Amino acid sequence: MANKEQEAHSHHQILGKKTELYFAFLCGIFLSIGFLIEQLTGLADWMSLLSYIISYFFGGFFISIEASKKIPKGEFDIDFLMIAAAVGAAYIGSWAEGALLLFLFSLGHALEHYAMNKAKKSIEALGHLSPKTALVKKNGQLKEIAIEALKINDVIVVKPNTKIAADGVIINGSTSINQAPITGESIPVDKTFIKNTTNLPEFKDIDKTHVVFAGTINGDSSIEILVLKLTKDSTVSRLVKMVSEVEAQKSPTQRLTKKFEKWYVPIVIIVVFLLCFAFLVIDESFDTSLYRAITVLVAASPCALAISTPSAVLSGIARAAQKGVLIKGGKALEDLGEITTIAFDKTGTLTEGKPKLTNLIPLKNIDEKTLAKLVFEIESLSNHPLAKAIANDLKLKYTIDFDNKASNINAIQGKGIQANYESKKAFIGNVKLMEDSDIKVNDSIHSKMDQLLQNGHTVMLVAFNNEIVGLISVMDLPRKTATSTLLRLKEIGIKHMIMLTGDHQNVGDAIAKQIGLTEAKGNLLPEDKVSAIKQLIKRDKKIAMVGDGVNDAPAMALSTVSIAMGAAGSDVALETADVALMSDKIENLPFVIGLSRASKRIIKQNIFISLGVVMLLVPVTILGLTNIGVAVAFHEGSTIVVVLNALRLLRYKVN
Repeated sequence: MANKEQEAHSHHQILGKKTELYFAFLCGIFLSIGFLIEQLTGLADWMSLLSYIISYFFGGFFISIEASKKIPKGEFDIDFLMIAAAVGAAYIGSWAEGALLLFLFSLGHALEHYAMNKAKKSIEALGHLSPKTALVKKNGQLKEIAIEALKINDVIVVKPNTKIAADGVIINGSTSINQAPITGESIPVDKTFIKNTTNLPEFKDIDKTHVVFAGTINGDSSIEILVLKLTKDSTVSRLVKMVSEVEAQKSPTQRLTKKFEKWYVPIVIIVVFLLCFAFLVIDESFDTSLYRAITVLVAASPCALAISTPSAVLSGIARAAQKGVLIKGGKALEDLGEITTIAFDKTGTLTEGKPKLTNLIPLKNIDEKTLAKLVFEIESLSNHPLAKAIANDLKLKYTIDFDNKASNINAIQGKGIQANYESKKAFIGNVKLMEDSDIKVNDSIHSKMDQLLQNGHTVMLVAFNNEIVGLISVMDLPRKTATSTLLRLKEIGIKHMIMLTGDHQNVGDAIAKQIGLTEAKGNLLPEDKVSAIKQLIKRDKKIAMVGDGVNDAPAMALSTVSIAMGAAGSDVALETADVALMSDKIENLPFVIGLSRASKRIIKQNIFISLGVVMLLVPVTILGLTNIGVAVAFHEGSTIVVVLNALRLLRYKVN
């Protein structure tokens, strides 16, 4: 249905994609001109009337098109009622009332249709993850083909620092791969070739050290990959499918509005039609009956109701924007006010998203500065992302200059690096590297390593001259404002705060403990995050998901309200999200949730006021106890009250 409406609108886009929005503004401009001429000048009446007629044209153009397509099918909705009320207002000479009605409603319509490309944009952004072509190796020759032409068991070559074109397994070469676009892992993962490709198990059961995903980014080495999944079945394609399925679902608010329109509009039309013939039952003229019917139509037209929600929503969205938060529509604003459960991605959301040196622990008879110098000289020669991070942090912390004391550096895939330092052998890496080099790792060192590992650190041993001389650890550190933000969220009523991460469980647990989360779920692929969100929705009904990466897109789309980190967020996450923290400040979350709750309260108040006035006016006008002037005054009064109430949100401050 949404696609059909978009197609219908595209035939009338005289001024481009935003024609409907421009028409709404032109309606408002000519309404203002007509009102000013009528009230403040002595110009001829036809001049103000002409302005109102032009305002009617622009305000009623798209609404009339939609209403005219539904009327032959027997569908009468609020579009039709708005047109009928505006025509009725014009018939009895209340042109300003009718033009205002059309302006407010057409503006809401324009904003609604402007947001309809959201699903399309999110899917387009996902499509940019994978490269368009792949280098296939056949008979020793390389040939570039479209990724759609790839077949299972093709061998593709991936050059350094380029995107991987297909899901598969490495059969030649070793590298470090940035899997953040798919798994959200903050640190590049070491990958190496599989020794035997005969009788491979299912893709999900293959050792992860050999598996690669389409859309991830290769490191500094060239590798060969055996393709195990067609493009349409790749992880990225699944992401596209999941996002499109969730985006296509109608919100409960939309369904409720449709149900309301189905009974409210026909009842008003029937009542007004019957009132036109009241002169047949009671002793009055046809003109009197018609006058009463039009008065009832004006009284029953949901003018204040039409603006009650949009005015609060626009005020709430404007206030949020002042604080660096982009809210994409009223549903997100309302739903966020009901949330008591928030799921967070870790990398780049609760953490900085960059590995930092956290510990440099000297052992034996070496001092800290000497150990720092040794590690700096060796790591400076490596191209590994972790080595670069360590070298940069050491240089800043210890103000070390590079003296070229290390040489003959050799990266040992999956273990670490070996080099000569001051003519003696040095090693930086894991326990396996030390054991293979006949360097003893005693129980005391194991104990120190285990303690750091349990706290979420990535730990490396440093050996020099055949003995362990130190430990270094790195970690993706929590944002400085994470702890205070989560504490504030608890204070305003958020009961459950869960981390969903592709990182190891111990890393998730360590971060959760540091910043005050209620729960952490680790080792999650995109589909696992979707499953986790489904479980949370089943338990808590409505949940928010805060993410920053592409791997979060399906989970974010499934959540009641999806929140993307702005500066760190991917294009997909930002397109999929209902709320974007534009300045990348997670500390704005308590503010926007508080604002959402205030908006929801004001929306309820506005609906009560607008419906209350209609419920009061309709019986009074049916009984002929008032005239059009009083009906319009009450209507205008309720509209002004509703708007002023909504404008209070522009001054909202978190307590």
